[in-house]
Amino acid sequence: MLRTLNVALATGVSVVRAGSGSRVGALGARPERPLVLYDFEACPYCRKVREAFSILDLDAEIRPCPRGGLRYRREVERRGGKAQFPYLVDPNADTAMYESDDIVAHLFRRYGAGAVPAILRPGALGLVTSSVASLLRPGVGAIYRAARAPAQLLELYAYEASPFCRLVRERLSSYEIAYRLHNVARGSARREAFVARSGRMQVPFLVDPNAGVSLFESAEIVRHLERTYAA
Repeated sequence: MLRTLNVALATGVSVVRAGSGSRVGALGARPERPLVLYDFEACPYCRKVREAFSILDLDAEIRPCPRGGLRYRREVERRGGKAQFPYLVDPNADTAMYESDDIVAHLFRRYGAGAVPAILRPGALGLVTSSVASLLRPGVGAIYRAARAPAQLLELYAYEASPFCRLVRERLSSYEIAYRLHNVARGSARREAFVARSGRMQVPFLVDPNAGVSLFESAEIVRHLERTYAA
């Protein structure tokens, strides 16, 4: 019953956001070095940036910063001077920045080949719908839950608008577990390589080199994270 409710509410988030982040858009240059995003689930501003990553078919190292977390929040304070999210580090442009609208504009200018979608532009449409979406999953993934950090970076194949991927990201966020995000939204040129690696086109797909496992199914992934990393 609880899982059914969670899936329904996670689906509602995508509905409110009109499926933003479900399909790849027009692309520009590809980054040579990995982008790093400090964010946390349930943050309406962070959601807009993650949707931009999916639309632009970009990978990123995600460093979750839930409230009460010490590891990556402190990194952001050292780098930028304040604990504000999202915070993007783009070594390809030798830049780091706060403010979701500025980050989205930067991503589409450098890695896109067209205008920023209306739902991601500054203004009421993007902010109101993203805020309403957060109300469907209030605080989930935003509060730190004691967990140990993996020695090696986990990999997550996903895309922003998938409700099942959302359930996994929420748990990674609350555990403050960093991971390499591989976006494979509809229309991604990397889907073929993903299928060659995983065996089928299904997300989420988690690769945990610390445990030597690769997992489909959000419920199974969440159970693995609980068993392996929860304090």
